[in-house]
Amino acid sequence: MLDNNLLRHNLNYISKILKKRNFDLDVNLIKKLEEKRKKLQIKMEVLFIERKKIFVILSKKHITHNINITELKKKVIQINYELSKQQIMLSSIKKNINTIYSNIPNLPLDDVPLGKDSNNNKEIKVWGEKIKYNFLIRDHLELGFLHKGIDIESATKISGSKFIILKGLIAYLHRILIQFMINLHVFKHNYKEIYIPYIVKDNALYGTGQLPKFSKDLFHIKNFKKLDTQKYFLIPTAEVPLTNLVCNTIIKENQLPMKLVAHSPCFRSEAGSYGQYNKGLIRTHQFDKVELVQLVKPYNSTETLEKITEHAEKVLQLLELPYRKVLLCTGDMGFSSSKTYDLEVWLPSKNKYYEISSCSNMLDFQSRRIKAKFKTKNNKIDYIHTLNGSGLAVGRTLAAVMENYQLEDGSIKIPKILRPYMYGLSIIKK
Repeated sequence: MLDNNLLRHNLNYISKILKKRNFDLDVNLIKKLEEKRKKLQIKMEVLFIERKKIFVILSKKHITHNINITELKKKVIQINYELSKQQIMLSSIKKNINTIYSNIPNLPLDDVPLGKDSNNNKEIKVWGEKIKYNFLIRDHLELGFLHKGIDIESATKISGSKFIILKGLIAYLHRILIQFMINLHVFKHNYKEIYIPYIVKDNALYGTGQLPKFSKDLFHIKNFKKLDTQKYFLIPTAEVPLTNLVCNTIIKENQLPMKLVAHSPCFRSEAGSYGQYNKGLIRTHQFDKVELVQLVKPYNSTETLEKITEHAEKVLQLLELPYRKVLLCTGDMGFSSSKTYDLEVWLPSKNKYYEISSCSNMLDFQSRRIKAKFKTKNNKIDYIHTLNGSGLAVGRTLAAVMENYQLEDGSIKIPKILRPYMYGLSIIKK
């Protein structure tokens, strides 16, 4: 969430910046609501002062002559009734204002390219050499079927469409990729491993920006406690519980930066994502991801975005998978992000790069929503800056390994970096 004071005092300026994100802010509506809010608060303040004066008079009734105590008490009752009405009206207006504010996306940083969609993203870097095959390339689904390692039919019977079952050495390779990524980030990049819950309350999703805007993309859970009115959801990413570890807290400056990593399944409805480019492991309702989150001091977040992106890139480099790094334009960034790099891995069967990691700087947008602050040595209180990145999406990494390391007969070589994890296995034979 943006700073309320910034919105109140620089509304036209904020609206101008938000147009870069293709977001139209209803400035007139906000101004009208803010004007009503101010008038109501002034009225209430006048009533509070009047009531206080009466209380002072009543407290001194033993030395005050010629006062009608009954009338004064009636006056207090009348003021209280009026205050109650004004409070209801004020709460309603504040709720409307907060609803508008909570749906406003983060402001893009100055170096984010202008644009409406992915066509306007800026390619920053291309890494790795694409293999030239002298045989007919199979996609990861064909390879999975060939090895009896991907079972869509059983997954559909059990759970419905957009789910997948992995078996045998393909499932083993999937698990090893997770282990490799976690070990790399913990032992080389100095992240702290966290095991997280896969079910969260709605306020946690509000805090990271998935709610209220993206409710349709989430899996809602029917309350498992009969008397519980709390709303629960399956996590769309480990970013949600990791970032919320510091919600409603003020931590010490020397605790920053906090570098956290977690592996988890992710659950997303993926509405409107069906099509030939989203089959197999590319886009499913349930997928695994290794997530990186950093909580840092405000003046460190720009540099940290470059670092967290490098950490995700290192996974691809060690696996020797060709990829490119892309700076997203203003119209293609996520709701909470101020700047985002996407890493896109090469899938030879599609002759195309596919997103495999998204690394973003949220500035203080999330920390304001979750009330996460830190205290400096001088006892100054400030909001933490939050960043996150995929390090990496495991299913897509598996698909990329299968396709880029395939042999003519359908066998799959194991990347050198993974062989120690697989007890020296160098090839999954047909």
